[in-house]
Amino acid sequence: MKARQKDTLYKVLHYVRKYWLYLSLSIVMAAVSVALTLYLPILTGYAIDLIIVKGLVDFSGILVILQKMAVVIMITALAQWLMNVCNNKMTYRIVQDVRNEAFRKIEILPLKYIDGHSYGEIVSRVIADVDQFADGLLMGFTQFFTGVITIVGTLGFMLSINIGITGVVVLITPLSFLVASFIAKKTFTMFKLQSETRGEQTAFIDEMIGNQKIVQAFSHEDESLEKFDEINGRLQKASLNAIFFSSITNPSTRFVNNLVYAGVAICGALLAIRGGISVGQLSCFLSYANQYTKPFNEISGVVTELQNALACAARIFELIEEEPQIAEPDNAVVLSHADGTVELKDVSFSYVPDKKLIENFNLAVKPGQRIAIVGPTGCGKTTVINLLMRFYDVDAGAIRVNGYDIREVTRKSLRANYGMVLQETWLKTGTIRDNIIMGKPDATDEEIIAAAKASHAHSFIRRLPNGYDTVITEDGGNLSQGQKQLLCITRVMLCLPPMLILDEATSSIDTRTEIKIQQAFATMMKGRTSFIVAHRLSTIKEADVILVMKDGNIIEQGNHETLLAMNGFYANLYQSQFAR
Repeated sequence: MKARQKDTLYKVLHYVRKYWLYLSLSIVMAAVSVALTLYLPILTGYAIDLIIVKGLVDFSGILVILQKMAVVIMITALAQWLMNVCNNKMTYRIVQDVRNEAFRKIEILPLKYIDGHSYGEIVSRVIADVDQFADGLLMGFTQFFTGVITIVGTLGFMLSINIGITGVVVLITPLSFLVASFIAKKTFTMFKLQSETRGEQTAFIDEMIGNQKIVQAFSHEDESLEKFDEINGRLQKASLNAIFFSSITNPSTRFVNNLVYAGVAICGALLAIRGGISVGQLSCFLSYANQYTKPFNEISGVVTELQNALACAARIFELIEEEPQIAEPDNAVVLSHADGTVELKDVSFSYVPDKKLIENFNLAVKPGQRIAIVGPTGCGKTTVINLLMRFYDVDAGAIRVNGYDIREVTRKSLRANYGMVLQETWLKTGTIRDNIIMGKPDATDEEIIAAAKASHAHSFIRRLPNGYDTVITEDGGNLSQGQKQLLCITRVMLCLPPMLILDEATSSIDTRTEIKIQQAFATMMKGRTSFIVAHRLSTIKEADVILVMKDGNIIEQGNHETLLAMNGFYANLYQSQFAR
């Protein structure tokens, strides 16, 4: 745990190094602020010595001292303001860098990482954990440097006044370090657990809000509340433990600090009685003793916050250091316009290493062919689509497009040659027009309307309050599932790339509209290589080749009539759907 904490600290310092100028200026301002703050007790001591004897008050001397004190206070305030400005700029720029890097990493992470972690947990790392990290970092910059310089400076001033009393202070001080060290070791583990549990809670809330209709449809409210209460209870326990240990830091160090103050007061008073120091020097010494011990309280508080910050930073760095998707080669091919030739040669793939899915898969697709993929749930239909789009890389074998291994082609150009319509719709916050032109931002209104008419979406768009300028939310707002899917189909109609992937593309559309869409698809697919995944076999009768998959393998292959004549697995599937 200690090694991991040290490793995290080194990574934080790596980000800090970029802003060394702010850091240097902050340290200089902290030194100026502390030096002037420590100079004030000396001026106060001089003033006390000027009024110590009744009737012999040196008012002119006191006035000069008061003027000096006013100047010192103003310069100290300016130095502290500049120090805070530097610390704020440095902290939030570091936080900006960390968030940017985390988000950039999310963009290049393989899908298996995103699929293997809940969205809420990832969001928690990028938002909540970075916020906690920022709070701890800001407190560290603001108080740590000032505290350390105060301790060193105060010791120097006290030594210049009296070595013996300073020795009393130094002997008692280590107790503060022992107390703070013991508590720090406890708090890091507890803050880490708190951060992880908070991420779990965020993930659960995200899941429940995103699927509230399903929760209510299955009357799962009570179970959801029980699960939330259980996670909330664990978060409460972890938070209470972390806060308890962090909260005892200040009282513990204050107790030690009071011992220091009492020791200085007793020793200084005895020395003043013997004439060893003046009353003004004793007042100055007591002020220094108080200022010397105060940073220990602040530093102990900083240490506690830093434990929380480092625990959160460790979770962020775990995300940032995740293995990214396989990098594209420097000489990667840019696929400008594919002719539609696709070949899968001895392809093997599995999501989990010890659970085989697709093995020795072979397929040769000619330009313009319509390839339908059917089979029972879990046989690997959608997995084939994921491999074609290179959302996942094959474990063995190769997939070629236009004769190029797709691992030698840039992902952007490969995916630009495919048009996808999935069962699961994806819309962003914006206007209807914004959602249609995603693949072709420079499309004209005429092109957009033509594509919408071809997909039979124009009629319902026209009935919306602002037509194509109607603003919808990320999940489509008040649009029906069928209308959302029509928008996704329109998006592809507008671009018309050389290859198409239709994965249950009409699953949410009524039968009458589906017939029209199938006609539009037939027009759209002419001359384009198309991969169609469907459960309703009536939608794939016109396919050139139908691949029947089971357990990751092609068990039957041919057109509709050929497969029916074989009276095999496909024939059984078809008859189960259309038997009278």
